[in-house]
Amino acid sequence: MGTFFIKHITKYSYSSPVIDGANLIRLHPINDDYQTVISHFISVTNNPLVESYNDFYNNRIGTFLITEPHDELSITSELEIITTSRLFPEDTADVATQWEELKLRKYDADVIDFLKPALFSGSNDVLNLIESKKLKETTPYKVVLELCDYVYSNFKYLKGVTNVDSTLDDVWNLKAGVCQDFTNVLLQMVRMCGIPARYVSGYICPTDDISRGEGATHAWIEAYIPFYGWLGIDPTNNAIANDNHVRLAVGRNYADCSPVKGVFKRKVESDLFVKVEISTTKKQEPTVVPPNTFTGSTTNNSYQRNLERIQQQQQQQQ
Repeated sequence: MGTFFIKHITKYSYSSPVIDGANLIRLHPINDDYQTVISHFISVTNNPLVESYNDFYNNRIGTFLITEPHDELSITSELEIITTSRLFPEDTADVATQWEELKLRKYDADVIDFLKPALFSGSNDVLNLIESKKLKETTPYKVVLELCDYVYSNFKYLKGVTNVDSTLDDVWNLKAGVCQDFTNVLLQMVRMCGIPARYVSGYICPTDDISRGEGATHAWIEAYIPFYGWLGIDPTNNAIANDNHVRLAVGRNYADCSPVKGVFKRKVESDLFVKVEISTTKKQEPTVVPPNTFTGSTTNNSYQRNLERIQQQQQQQQ
């Protein structure tokens, strides 16, 4: 069990004022048996009304509109949360029974969206790996752990070798990347075994055993294990996600979990500032946020690349 205080700041600076900014945020943490939200506050430039609802995957979504002219948009999420340790699968059921259970459940609403893998240049390599290791002769739980170890052992954690436009093909050929790349590869490998797997976005909190991705937003997968349920697997750290992983959203891929996106009017140039602070004690002093940070980066008339910019910023921080 752990208590964590998390502050997540996202700030856009524009070269000139924009209007009619319509925005969507996925910054509300999941609240369930393993995560108890003690307090959560979101503050936004100009203090608009933030309306919320649950999406198809039960993620809490916030939406807001800023109609008046503004040359910056700052979104700050401040969270106090208690996480609880999970019991891992006992994995005692017969192997054949477990695979049969997956077949019986493949059309169920809670797993059907998480079964179809994306084809990429390494698909045949993955299928050959599955066959050579005879993975289907062991339990789904052991398969997921084996594939997680494979990604961790065969892909280098390197910042800067991939970017927001990198494809699965790029990552597979490079055998390198950051947390999002590791997660995307493992997601497809697990699905190719016939095991439902979903993308998870969130935070990873400080521990003695986990080092990669600390202090920024993080990504991992959840695999559906027969007679157990969804189990978080972190290929970046070769670990089972436990009480040091705080979940924000789940989905088929990153697009279902993106923390901030939206549109606005007017043709401007914009810059992005992102900072995540995670602590086991409440911080008293305010976080220093720079003023309008515009330096003349990219011409843009909407937020169509903001998702990619967020990913790039996160990769640079890791």
